[in-house]
Amino acid sequence: MTILTAICSSVTAADKPLKIYILAGQSNMEGQAKIETFDYIGDDPATAPLLEEMRAEDGIPRVCDRVWISYLTGSPDRGTLGEGIGKLTAGYGSRSNPAEDGGKIGPEFTFGITMEKAYDGPVLIVKTAWGGKSLNTDFRPPSAGPYKLNSYQQYLYTNHPGAHGVPEDLEKWLADKEMATGRYYRLMIQHVKHVLGDIKRVCPEYDPRLGHELAGFVWFQGWNDMVDIHTYPDRHKPGGYDLYSELLAHFIRDVRKDLSAPNMPFVIGVMGVHGVQEKPNYFRQAMAAPAEMPEFEGNVVAVQTAPYWDEALASIELKHSKVNGMAYFLRTEHKDHANKDGKMTQKQQRAYIQEYRATLITPEEDAFWQYAASHQGYHYFGCAKTFAQIGKAFAEAMLEMEKK
Repeated sequence: MTILTAICSSVTAADKPLKIYILAGQSNMEGQAKIETFDYIGDDPATAPLLEEMRAEDGIPRVCDRVWISYLTGSPDRGTLGEGIGKLTAGYGSRSNPAEDGGKIGPEFTFGITMEKAYDGPVLIVKTAWGGKSLNTDFRPPSAGPYKLNSYQQYLYTNHPGAHGVPEDLEKWLADKEMATGRYYRLMIQHVKHVLGDIKRVCPEYDPRLGHELAGFVWFQGWNDMVDIHTYPDRHKPGGYDLYSELLAHFIRDVRKDLSAPNMPFVIGVMGVHGVQEKPNYFRQAMAAPAEMPEFEGNVVAVQTAPYWDEALASIELKHSKVNGMAYFLRTEHKDHANKDGKMTQKQQRAYIQEYRATLITPEEDAFWQYAASHQGYHYFGCAKTFAQIGKAFAEAMLEMEKK
């Protein structure tokens, strides 16, 4: 999608060092919020001012005059690994072609806008993000060592090969696991060093005489670890995700070591899918835990993203799930539903589902979903209002650490 843009400021970078922020993670760091959902941000008086910062006077997405971005994404296996560079604007969210505007945003857009307001020098964002990647394997840091089977996996993989989620060929699985371990951590570090090796390639106005500072790192990941029933077999118990905390602590140490930035501020974006919850969420606790470790006091902070979850969209998605569930039951001739005798034709099933859907989802809800959402719940509904608030929260947390 081609997005028209406008320059957001005529102010040029002051004679100050370039501040570099690294943003990394999986699909929610990529960002699935379509630009078409921007209007929803303006409907809420609390977020309307943020939308004004995201748009130029003529309503099109702003181009930040003093913020640049290098974005590495795409698949190394399919030959699509690539980089998008330029002044920061909307369109640096999820991309099918790394070098082309994807028509979406992640946290980077409002993160950069917030940083530009707070700092009158130049800013560079280096973003590396890939969907479907875990910390236990794909982003596994070097000091964590190789991926090792726990006792549950050793029993399951030895005694039940070919069962659901259990590899049939354990030796091949282990070999593949070894190849995958740490691969995206290395790609991330390599890309950051590549950018640092020739900053003017990405940021033409960079002045080497003034230098640069690795000013912070933002980590927004978690889904693949949260749902990994084998790596975290006790995930429903207190401490069931302790391994994630250990890995993330290794990750912070290794990133700082590999980039020669021993005290670089680090923001952990805590997974907030399903919103604020009364019951303890063991995975969120594990994600936030490194921020409480004495060695990271004052330079690692956890930002909860659950408060930005959109409950209105969640209620509609729940109804969509019921419709999809009913369609599944009809196809499988479930005993408790209308096609239990298996006599319904496909045409009859479609008509039944259409009628069932109409009883659950009103035209107004349909219109609201099209207006405010562009993806499913595990991507925060692809809602720009959510991603805009998350990006701003990450930046504000980073700025608060800088003050200290």
